[in-house]
Amino acid sequence: MNPEKMEDRNITFSHRTLAILKGYNLKFNEVASSNPKEGYANIVPYEKGIVEGALYDIQDSALSNLDRYEGYPNHYDKIRVKVLLDIGQEVEAITYIAKPDKIKEGLKPKKDYLKHLLSARDILSEPYCKRLKSYDTLD
Repeated sequence: MNPEKMEDRNITFSHRTLAILKGYNLKFNEVASSNPKEGYANIVPYEKGIVEGALYDIQDSALSNLDRYEGYPNHYDKIRVKVLLDIGQEVEAITYIAKPDKIKEGLKPKKDYLKHLLSARDILSEPYCKRLKSYDTLD
């Protein structure tokens, strides 16, 4: 979600835009390896759910670099999903979803982690930003 983190990780992108994923909810239920009470973002199927995110246009060669930072293949799997762009167009995208053995209920994100997600506030809707800000955090 954070364009600065993408640049810090040497992942060059040509475009970044809002993407809306229907049929999923955001949960912080992927166990952080550094703290068993901390949860990282994950998407879970939910028929009436909507998740907003940042869609980056990157080269295929940058995907393996992104995989490493996103914990693929040990913590997350990659799946293809259909997302709706702010211009109304539907496109296929790749996203990460936590592996079942890495999921635990009752976890909370750290404030800094939530801040990282909110760095996309320039493209996210105001109601979705409010929703992100409403999550309980560890610190």
